[in-house]
Amino acid sequence: MAGIVEARLRELGIVLPTPAKPVANYVPFVRAGDLVFVSGQLPFAEGKIAVVGKLGEAVDIEQGQLAARLCFINIMSHLNSACDGDLDRVQQIVRLGGFIAAPAGFTAHAQVMNGASDLAVAAFGDKGRHARAAVGVPSLPGDAAVEVDAVARIA
Repeated sequence: MAGIVEARLRELGIVLPTPAKPVANYVPFVRAGDLVFVSGQLPFAEGKIAVVGKLGEAVDIEQGQLAARLCFINIMSHLNSACDGDLDRVQQIVRLGGFIAAPAGFTAHAQVMNGASDLAVAAFGDKGRHARAAVGVPSLPGDAAVEVDAVARIA
């Protein structure tokens, strides 16, 4: 029988990708006790960064939300690995950290991060409610528009 989270993802039309391999000297996640720290994920889809550029310039809010959503899909892929293929082991999405590539005058970081936050709640229900940060940065690897990292508590 499929797990609750897996069923929710299926209802949302989401198929988790194969976890992305690190592009530098780090690991995709670290487990410390019952916490899993997932390294920053870019908005990869089909092997490439799907949303590039800066918010408020080449990228609009909806595209930024899509980028944040894709980042969280990639986070779930790594969490799935950390949970040996059973996302129902996730007890809480504790925190999301969002980095939004944007010029100095851009102020809608929170709206952009809702792309990740909304999916966390849709996938995990109340266990998806989390603390978070959403900060603007001048650039991200590969000219990605958004990068999101996560901390989750698992059983």
